[in-house]
Amino acid sequence: MTRLTPADLEAARDRLVPDVVADGLSVLFCGINPGLMTAATGYHFARPGNRFWPVLHLSGFTPRLMKPAEQEELLSYGLGITNVVARATARADELSAEEYREGGRLLAERVARLRPTWLAVVGVTAYRAAFDDRKARIGPQERTIGSSRVWVLPNPSGLNAHWTAATMAEEYGRLRSAAEAS
Repeated sequence: MTRLTPADLEAARDRLVPDVVADGLSVLFCGINPGLMTAATGYHFARPGNRFWPVLHLSGFTPRLMKPAEQEELLSYGLGITNVVARATARADELSAEEYREGGRLLAERVARLRPTWLAVVGVTAYRAAFDDRKARIGPQERTIGSSRVWVLPNPSGLNAHWTAATMAEEYGRLRSAAEAS
């Protein structure tokens, strides 16, 4: 990967990162919002310390460890990626409550249109804010969006020290088993 300068990262704040989506996916993973590295590269979960790609592989969703630049290959496995909020930030805590609510509304519209079997939101705090569900916990939710079921997963950010890659892979694996059974 090319080294990005601080100026490159700052310029990335204004870039939109395209979704990796198709109709009828098995699982649509939903990040909180693009980080600056993701916005600069155009690849989801691009920061080297982010554990999304390793956990996706460890949980059995992908047959090998993929690089962010290979994100389009996810479609061949019935998987996709989007975000709750499109605006890139250095940290998710830069987002306002209104951005989360509006992002949740737009995400619900996107999910209703794309009809994935499962929407997997990575980050319980983001899910709670976007869908005004203060009691949400990691795991399957009672909420559905159209015909799509919802599962909340641990945030794979390296800042999330409560979860190791192994414990995250177990939770992602629970979703994978549910998706295979659907």
